[in-house]
Amino acid sequence: MELFFAFISQHLVLAGAFVSLVILYFVTESRRGGQVIGPQQLVGLVNREKAKVIDLRDGPDFRAGHIPGSTHIPLKDLPTRFGELAGHEDKPVVLVCKQGQFASGAGKTLREKGFKQVYRLAGGVSEWEGARLPLVKE
Repeated sequence: MELFFAFISQHLVLAGAFVSLVILYFVTESRRGGQVIGPQQLVGLVNREKAKVIDLRDGPDFRAGHIPGSTHIPLKDLPTRFGELAGHEDKPVVLVCKQGQFASGAGKTLREKGFKQVYRLAGGVSEWEGARLPLVKE
C-alpha cells in the first residue's frame, strides 16, 4: 500500500488524469440510459408533452402501487414488448423502477431501438412516494 501512495505522490498528473477519466466514464454511461428527472419534472412531462410512463417493476410491486397512467412492462419483458411503444419514438418516455437502479439499462436499450427522448425517474417509485404524490393500488 505504501508503494501505491508513493506512486500517486510522485505522479500527481497521471493519477489526476486517471481519476478524471473514471469520472467521465461514469457520467457518460449514466447519460446513455436517459436524462434523470425528479417527480415534479415527470408530472410536467406528462401534462405538457403526454409522456409515456413505463413501470419496469415486477407484477406484485406494480400492483402494490404505481404511478397513475403508467404502463406496466416488467424489465425482463421489455425486449419482447417494444411493439407496445410503437409511435412513441419521438415522444418522451419515462422509465420507472423501484429505486432507479434498473432504469438506466432499460434506457440504453430504448435508445438503441431509436427512442430519442428517454428519461429516468431519479429514486424510482420510492422517490415518487416520498414526494407524497399519488399511487394507484390494485
